Amino acid sequence: MLNSKELLAHTRNLSLLFAEDQDDFRANTTEILKTFFNKVHSVSNGEEAIRKYKEFYKKESKYYDIILSDIQMPRVNGVELVENIYCINPHQIIIIVSAYDDTKYLLPLINLGIERFIKKPIDYQDLLKVLFNASKKLISSKKEDFDTNQSLIKINSSSTFNKKTNILQVDAKIVILTKYEIIFLQFLSDNVGMIYSNEDITNHYSELNENLDIANIRKLVSKLRKKLPENSIECIYGIGYRIVPTLF
Repeated sequence: MLNSKELLAHTRNLSLLFAEDQDDFRANTTEILKTFFNKVHSVSNGEEAIRKYKEFYKKESKYYDIILSDIQMPRVNGVELVENIYCINPHQIIIIVSAYDDTKYLLPLINLGIERFIKKPIDYQDLLKVLFNASKKLISSKKEDFDTNQSLIKINSSSTFNKKTNILQVDAKIVILTKYEIIFLQFLSDNVGMIYSNEDITNHYSELNENLDIANIRKLVSKLRKKLPENSIECIYGIGYRIVPTLF
């Protein structure tokens, strides 16, 4: 049996939209979902679900984390709902609740790329397990996106340095960097805009068992500037160097 504390650890900051036309089932399931999710909104048909989805984004500047939806609903059914949602947000996690006589809808939904099916009548332990796995996947994806964003240093509107891969791209072209240039960019990009003195820089290279004296810092910067967009690295006379913060 799934531990509720473990589930809550993954779902407590997430939002969920539940679309179901059976009133009692919708009400009971919504109350259970509210135990685990930060925000739970329920609607009675697909048309209302699409409207609620757009309203949520307009208000929160983000989409629901998970959509849980029945197939058979008035006005707009589950298949049409999924088609509409994926037109808005192709990465949306959607879980479908289906009765045994809904099999004709399953292949179109699989082809659309939904996350999982849950058969009616629902076993709530099975539902919570599916939601737990979907939440873990979602959190992992968000972490990867965060790590990627943290690693990517914007130099100007069309140039970036990726601290994780050490790839410098200028105007969509990869620029080859030397080992010492990579170390220099890695060091200065730890705090974009912060001024690092010659001593800071030489000490950093020394910690990496690399030798770089003050005269060679100037040579290194001179060569690196030719590879970077203009005015990316600023030399503050008598103080040190910094990566100029972008305004883009």
